[in-house]
Amino acid sequence: MARNTLPTIAAGEGGLNRYLDEIRRFPMLEPQQEYMLAKRYHEHGDLKAAHELVTSHLRLVAKIAMGYRGYGLPIGEVVSEGNVGLMQAVKKFDPERGFRLATYAMWWIKASIQEYILRSWSLVKMGTTANQKRLFFNLRRLKGKLQALDEGDLKPDQVKQIAKTLNVSEDEVMSMNQRLSGDASLNAPIKAAEGDSGQWQDWLVDEHDSQETMLIEQDEVEDRRSLLSGAMKTLNDRERRIFEARRLSEDPVTLEELSSEFEISRERVRQIEVRAFEKVQDAVRKAASDREKALRVVEEA
Repeated sequence: MARNTLPTIAAGEGGLNRYLDEIRRFPMLEPQQEYMLAKRYHEHGDLKAAHELVTSHLRLVAKIAMGYRGYGLPIGEVVSEGNVGLMQAVKKFDPERGFRLATYAMWWIKASIQEYILRSWSLVKMGTTANQKRLFFNLRRLKGKLQALDEGDLKPDQVKQIAKTLNVSEDEVMSMNQRLSGDASLNAPIKAAEGDSGQWQDWLVDEHDSQETMLIEQDEVEDRRSLLSGAMKTLNDRERRIFEARRLSEDPVTLEELSSEFEISRERVRQIEVRAFEKVQDAVRKAASDREKALRVVEEA
């Protein structure tokens, strides 16, 4: 799965179009095909199977990467970083967990792209805490909802709404807005890649609802972990231990081992695992629903 074995994007829009045409030739996988390839890779180290898993999901990487064109970075580099995240996802993907690779890989792809963007934006002198990442990748979108993109300082009520929506302090919102506004004028000239030039405003992402925008609006990796952490609080000690051992561990504990640990039958362990998983799912859905309601408040303001 070496990085250089994958198709690359030549400079310019024509290079992007050629790349998209090339990756469309890789076939999509049926669930059973994906399962068998993942088993071959993890059980036998079959690199050919791993390569097939990666190439069949290059379209997913490209789709996600398009949502990050507004940061003024070469799209070829953004896609390349997304491909690195995809390869990491394939390495860690467990087909026995019951979900598709695309669902699992999405978070690795986005995390890899976002880390690259944060490293590249040297003008933004900031750390990489969860709150700072959340602000960096969502502030412009929320300002757009509030029709505040053309303004300098945010109004107090706008700062308050954004802070509440992103679960950060009002000071953090004002600080990040000043950094982003001061670091790059929309009319500042840029040269993102060979043959590409223009102004920052030429690279802004369209704020209309599109597939790319919807991908950007999905929770960041840190938010997903936060949802899970909150949901875990609904479990008692035994449920938490079994859920973590069976569902969250890279090397899942067997039913037999947990049966001995708790002095109950393997079937009882399995029942507790299923019940814990359902409780976590319900808690995550409720938290996600509450967040969507908060976002709608901002949109309707």
